[in-house]
Amino acid sequence: MTQEKIRTATPATRSAADKGSGDAGTRSTRSRRGKVGQETTNWPVMIILFLCALTVLLPLYVTISMSMKTTAQAVDGNAFSLPAPVDFSGFVEAWELTNFPVTFTISVLVTLGTVVGTVLLAALASYAIVRNWEHRLFRWSFFYLLAAMFLPFPVVALPQIQLTGLVGLANPVGVTILHIMFQLSFSILLFTAFLRSIPLELEESARIDGATTWQTFWQLIFPLLAPMSATVAIFAFLASWNDFMMPSLIIAQADQQTIPVVQNIFQTQFSTNYNVSFASYLMAMAPAIIVYLFTQRWVMEGVTQGAVKG
Repeated sequence: MTQEKIRTATPATRSAADKGSGDAGTRSTRSRRGKVGQETTNWPVMIILFLCALTVLLPLYVTISMSMKTTAQAVDGNAFSLPAPVDFSGFVEAWELTNFPVTFTISVLVTLGTVVGTVLLAALASYAIVRNWEHRLFRWSFFYLLAAMFLPFPVVALPQIQLTGLVGLANPVGVTILHIMFQLSFSILLFTAFLRSIPLELEESARIDGATTWQTFWQLIFPLLAPMSATVAIFAFLASWNDFMMPSLIIAQADQQTIPVVQNIFQTQFSTNYNVSFASYLMAMAPAIIVYLFTQRWVMEGVTQGAVKG
């Protein structure tokens, strides 16, 4: 009798147990999903990021505010006050004092040559190094270029000045060449990391179809390097556009100087014209800010894709 009750009760008990187990599993799943989907704020990190943002935004605000003030407002000792009234005469005067159209054109040409030369030479060198890594010469070349990253320009400034003068490159062309040379090490490091993530089977398929090494690089590999090429181009642009030391030492003619060097006059002759100085600084930094705002997503995209081998 007892065994029969147990047998008759067993299906119901099992059903209830399964139902209870299912409910518990559903609640557990929902609980886990809730924990995973729940977003929490990391306040220490947020505070640090906020303070870092202030170190950039406050100087930018002061630059914009001072550039739109009159000379009397600029020297009143209150840099954080808003311009009242707004005055654009500082931009007009800075435009004339720095001969902005000429200096801006020179800076653009030097920077453009640096970006194009760095991307092309670094991509070609990186492709040769990665695909010939088993050869000792290419492997040593890579390590040699990495070692060059630790050699700053001030260390070799005097020999570079003498050499550029001897070969007739004491001009913006010489600065462009030197900018490319000093950007190659870091750029090749980025390109080689990215190239190792590109499957070799793609090139083998192209060679089976009859493509040469040159065709394989330009038609297959170089288009795949677009994210990293954008990253390298942005770093080269910022380094070349903001460089002061190299153009000031290499370029012999004052009328061929770039914007950062020409702006040095505001630290000597016109040290009290703060509104003119800040207007000139704002005009010089505006292209770099605009370029970075529109292209900064490619920086992280290129770095992260090159860091993961897939």
